[in-house]
Amino acid sequence: MQLDQQAFFEALNDPIRRRILAMLLIHDERCVCDLNAMLDAPQPKVSRHLGVLREASLVLTRREGVWMHYRLHPELPAWAVRVLWHMNEGMPLEAAVPDQACPTCVA
Repeated sequence: MQLDQQAFFEALNDPIRRRILAMLLIHDERCVCDLNAMLDAPQPKVSRHLGVLREASLVLTRREGVWMHYRLHPELPAWAVRVLWHMNEGMPLEAAVPDQACPTCVA
């Protein structure tokens, strides 16, 4: 995978996008309802940030019924994954989230 470095670093320029990436780095995949709840941000704002991450090829989506699930792109170059891990190490503790499924989309 050829990742556009400028798009990658521009995507990291926003704290909400950094938190989304940190969550996906730790928890593999998250439903959009999980992300909305964990970020405590309005759904349109979270969707806009997820769109930026998709456009930058940092995340992939999977539809399950009416729910969209997001995960880091599995073909991210090693240098990009290392940057994300280093970014995650510097994140405040509140960025860490429990590994539990959303009761809405599990039901």
